[in-house]
Amino acid sequence: MMNRVIVPALSGIVFGAGLALGGMTDPARVRGFLDLFGAWDPTLAFVMGGAVLVMVVAWQVQSRMMRPLFAEGFSLPDRSDLTPRLIGGSALFGIGWGIAGLCPGPGFAALVIDAASAAIFIVAMFAGMAIVRLIEGKG
Repeated sequence: MMNRVIVPALSGIVFGAGLALGGMTDPARVRGFLDLFGAWDPTLAFVMGGAVLVMVVAWQVQSRMMRPLFAEGFSLPDRSDLTPRLIGGSALFGIGWGIAGLCPGPGFAALVIDAASAAIFIVAMFAGMAIVRLIEGKG
């Protein structure tokens, strides 16, 4: 029970707090970072650089572990090929991120800060996911 509820909840809280402290939950700031040819705000580059450094350490630690502390095994991607579906989905993700200034993680974290605005994003995100499932015949 503890491993299935408390550890993911604590991980989510730490992740959300990091996103909020880094400014990733502020759509205007994110759009400012993505506006390379306008009033570019480079401050989020430090947040992303910090995240990359943390992940470099995490991958080094993970490579030396037999299994995670609170699970039976690691859930790592087993595919590395680029498919048109992946590229198209990535492009849509980037366009949506640029328009809304939020992506899923910061969107959920923003529910704590500005619930009304973030809820619009979350509802739109789930609607988009449902539409894709319907189009692919999985709904």
